[in-house]
Amino acid sequence: MGNCNTCINSDATESTGKATTESNRVGRKARKTKPNPYTEQSLTSGAPIKVLKESNQRNRIGDKYVLGRELGRGEFGITYLCTDKETKEELACKSISKRKLRTAVDVEDVRREAAIMATLPEHPNVVKLKATYEDDENVHLVMELCEGGELFDRIVARGHYSERAAAHVARTIAEVVRMCHVNGVMHRDLKPENFLFANKKENSVLKAIDFGLSVFFKPGILIVLIISIVNC
Repeated sequence: MGNCNTCINSDATESTGKATTESNRVGRKARKTKPNPYTEQSLTSGAPIKVLKESNQRNRIGDKYVLGRELGRGEFGITYLCTDKETKEELACKSISKRKLRTAVDVEDVRREAAIMATLPEHPNVVKLKATYEDDENVHLVMELCEGGELFDRIVARGHYSERAAAHVARTIAEVVRMCHVNGVMHRDLKPENFLFANKKENSVLKAIDFGLSVFFKPGILIVLIISIVNC
């Protein structure tokens, strides 16, 4: 084999180097200026955000349910009375406005809430998720209806609970916590306002609601929480 000599032109090398550097700079700039899908401008640009990884209904919520009067509202959504068009069964529908989901964290919170409610097994003391829907404006979580009001309101109305009655409520809450933990879920927002009675009877079943702050966890793994307390 003969010698193979390659002559490199210094001007060409310098030119190529500049071109490569400029290309890298443009690439970095392009990455930095990638549009944020959660900004107000993006949210109003006509390109809807996809929140749920999968919805168990492909049709629009109006195809099966009629939304009625408002039952309550929170930071991101409003809960409506929801009636099945065929069976006339009355349910509750939590409609979460996508306009209020400002960040990726907000979107992930809603996605996780729906996933957790769908994952938990049916339990008499946990509100049951019936179906999920998503359109360009809202995410809809259709759940069983609890007409008996909040545990908080019943405590206030009574003025006090007997030791026996208080023990029954505490036992129910502890059972909900146990069931959640067995299934790898941490509720993280246990309070009287997040427990509803199924009906107005004195011996009504108590059910846990609002898994918006809940997370999946694995036993033995430390979870560090940064908690912000508002209006205190």
